[in-house]
Amino acid sequence: MLDTLRLGTIGLSTRPTRVFLSALGIAIGVAAMVAVIGVSTSSSVDLDRTLARLGTNLLTVTPGQHVYGGQAELPPDAARSVARIRDVRSVSAVGRLDAAVYRHDHIPSGQTGSIGVFAARLDLLPAIGATVSAGVWLNPATAERPGVVLGWTAAQRLGIHTPGLRVWLGRQWLSVTGILAPIPLAQELDSGAFIGWPLAQARLGFDGHPTTLYTRTEDAAVERVRSLLAATANPAHPEEVRVSRPSDALAARRATSTTMTALLAGLGAVALLVGGVGVANTMVISVVERRPEIGLRRALGATKAHVRRQFLTESMLLATLGGLTGIVLGILVTAGYSATHRWPTVVPWWAMLGGLGATMVIGTVAGLYPAARAARLSPTTALAI
Repeated sequence: MLDTLRLGTIGLSTRPTRVFLSALGIAIGVAAMVAVIGVSTSSSVDLDRTLARLGTNLLTVTPGQHVYGGQAELPPDAARSVARIRDVRSVSAVGRLDAAVYRHDHIPSGQTGSIGVFAARLDLLPAIGATVSAGVWLNPATAERPGVVLGWTAAQRLGIHTPGLRVWLGRQWLSVTGILAPIPLAQELDSGAFIGWPLAQARLGFDGHPTTLYTRTEDAAVERVRSLLAATANPAHPEEVRVSRPSDALAARRATSTTMTALLAGLGAVALLVGGVGVANTMVISVVERRPEIGLRRALGATKAHVRRQFLTESMLLATLGGLTGIVLGILVTAGYSATHRWPTVVPWWAMLGGLGATMVIGTVAGLYPAARAARLSPTTALAI
């Protein structure tokens, strides 16, 4: 066995360029499969950590359409009503305002940058799992004064990176007191500008009707509370209320990512198959070029089985070399991509073993015909060439 392995190694070392190119084909296929699975797994792990940190117990309540086709409204006291439901931990609300925000007062009114303006309750941040990246959130004092807190995307669009600057909002100047970090479970608020509920009512004509309620429940009571929210938020017209679970959107994104991973892994398998064809081609050419060597070995007493094992070993070594290289490349690609997205780097062990196992199978299959062809050569025929 050791002699066969030594002969196989010597056989490959005599054609380094061809071996490199053939192994590269295998490596690319394995690297593609490992990297695709690794990136998808890393993304899923990051998403799971996000859900574990933010929780899956956030429910949102929004007005739907009333029977005449127009936009319905939530009652002004909807938040207080929902807070009385058993197992509801916290409730907060925002109300969308008919206003726009600009960097200065010389920008045409139509160029809003898709930034929404919201009246916000003071307890909004813990309800939606948000944090402040710079400055401070609204408090009882700033909620009545001309101050505004910007969502992450809104701040980027306005070119504001630190608090203290002013923005033109609702035809008046307001000071930026804070900037929020991205909000995974309420991404629609990332492009929002938030002012205090009293200020919105006093200066911007806000009628007090919330446009979205954010409700945190006990984990075990999510579905029960979900079934009660519509009737509690708007007892007169529960059919005009929509209730959703933001974490479901993240779960759907993970399912879509899994489907895409399966597709890309299939493409990697095709690349691996192409690499296997390259190995078979290399081994067939090797048999043709090495006929004198085969004839000499047969003349010195090597049997057909010896020759067959030699060329089959070379094929498996070539495929294994490509497989190991591909696994290393796949891990490096996964690590690099994960680092750019600040994900944990996770490459499943079964992906690495699967890639290596696939290359062993490919090496065996690709080497069967060349090995059998080499073994069929008679010593006299091979030495006469």
